Formats: sequence, structure tokens, C-alpha cells
Amino acid sequence: MYAIVENGGKQYKVSHGKTIKVEKLSLERGAEFILDKVLMITKEDDSICGAPYVSGAKVIASVEDTGKARKVIVYKQRPRKGYRKLRGHRQPYTSLKIKEIVFGG
Repeated sequence: MYAIVENGGKQYKVSHGKTIKVEKLSLERGAEFILDKVLMITKEDDSICGAPYVSGAKVIASVEDTGKARKVIVYKQRPRKGYRKLRGHRQPYTSLKIKEIVFGG
């Protein structure tokens, strides 16, 4: 069984026990988080699609960790103008461990 959920403008395929990295949430380690924007649920050979979300469905996850992703280098240069700019960026994230997929139907 797996589900497609939406969080922070991105979509994630989740199943029981899987760990996903989402945009940073202001929650403590061990806190429970409910993902209620479920786009689709698939069981064995049956799938339920929402329009846009599946009503009565939610995914329960717990916060494992927060951190920063690997550095992304942004380099800009204009040829023959002596313009060079180097920047780095590390995107903060929250790691969620999926506990349960709940569907009432």
C-alpha cells in the first residue's frame, strides 16, 4: 500500500516505514505530523484518486530529524566583462518517517 501526498508544493510517494525529506517544519524531534493532502491511495490492485484530494484520507508521520541538504553552488559570469559571482546555498529540510496511512473508505 502506498499513497501520493502533497506538502510544500511538492508531491511524495510514501509507504509504511519509508523516510522522506520535506521542506523545513517548525516541529520538535519525535513530534507527530499529519499529511492530509492525499492525492492518491493504492492498495494491492485497487487505487483511489482524489479530485483534487481523497476525502477522509491522511498519512501519519513522525519527525525524525532536521538539517540542511548538500551545498548547491550558484556561479554567474559575464564573458569579457570581468563579472564573476559565486554563491552557495544549503536548503533546510525535515526528515519524516511514515507511521501509518489512514483511509476511511
